[in-house]
Amino acid sequence: MSESLIPEWPYPRPDQPPVPRPGEAAHTVSVWLVPKFSMLTLFCLLEPLRVANRFGRELFAWQLLSADGDAVVASNGVRIDVDAALGEAEAGELLMVISSYEAEATVTAADRAVLRQAAAHGARVGGLDTAPFILARAGLLEQQRVALHWESVPAFREEFPHIAVSEARFEFADRRLTGSGGAAGIDMMLQWIEHDYGPALANAVGRQLVHQRVSDEEAREAASARAMDHLPRVVVRALAIMEAHLDQALPIPEICRLVGQSQRQLTRLFTAAFGETPKQCYLGMRLDQARCILADSRCRVTEAALACGFTQLAHFSRAYQARFGEPPSRTAERGTTERGPTERGPTERGPT
Repeated sequence: MSESLIPEWPYPRPDQPPVPRPGEAAHTVSVWLVPKFSMLTLFCLLEPLRVANRFGRELFAWQLLSADGDAVVASNGVRIDVDAALGEAEAGELLMVISSYEAEATVTAADRAVLRQAAAHGARVGGLDTAPFILARAGLLEQQRVALHWESVPAFREEFPHIAVSEARFEFADRRLTGSGGAAGIDMMLQWIEHDYGPALANAVGRQLVHQRVSDEEAREAASARAMDHLPRVVVRALAIMEAHLDQALPIPEICRLVGQSQRQLTRLFTAAFGETPKQCYLGMRLDQARCILADSRCRVTEAALACGFTQLAHFSRAYQARFGEPPSRTAERGTTERGPTERGPTERGPT
């Protein structure tokens, strides 16, 4: 629908906004909730659609799904009733997957087959937060740029090195939608509203939500400024160099040379800012990266260690144990147990 058919959206309906049933609105969104999903992500996905309906017509309907049709408990402990089971409901125009912690703990081969079937029948399929892992393991993100929660990016790159990871908060393609979760869902839905009904409605919905739309570059710059505005510039530069070389650690003297600072002075600045030396801070960054990889991917301990610049497994294991209170093998073992068996059943076609 073009904006020319709806020139202005100046005022919302004063009464209760319509919440049409699937099939009664111009668009139907199905939302598969994976246990321990983010409640914030769900609200940010649906609220723009609800508000759009306040402007005089039934534009959007939605239904909540779970794998078995039973209620789902979110990561904050709140229990949410659903409308149907994933395999029993029609996907509609858009099937979105929302997951957060332990994304693969309850996902089965049959669930991934449902996603593939929905995509094969023309539905848009998307995922927020950690759900791109589920889509990728179903083979639905080939040749796509993928956005997901920043904590999960290292593990995703290790498991799917052939899939391009975007730095954007969300990627809105023709058939695939992925995003980092949280407030990014608002901007993703506003873009959909703008695409189908023009900027006037999208801007009106944004105003009702008291939400200021910003570009990804503006969001990154603002977040970076908030995080770094109290740090000396030389420390910020050193951190950026460390971040860019997590996979192949640079010697601290080389980092000092690159930032134009003596090692003694850089150590003083780091100790004042973080209570750690540059070497300790750098080691912690690499260990944190390794833990993300082990917790979120199917990588072995040796692969995670090498991906974070550790060439001696014994040194890696000792440092990991000291930082997290458990050996890296335990983290990997727990993650594998939570995700379930990796064997594929006869109906499953995994990522190519």
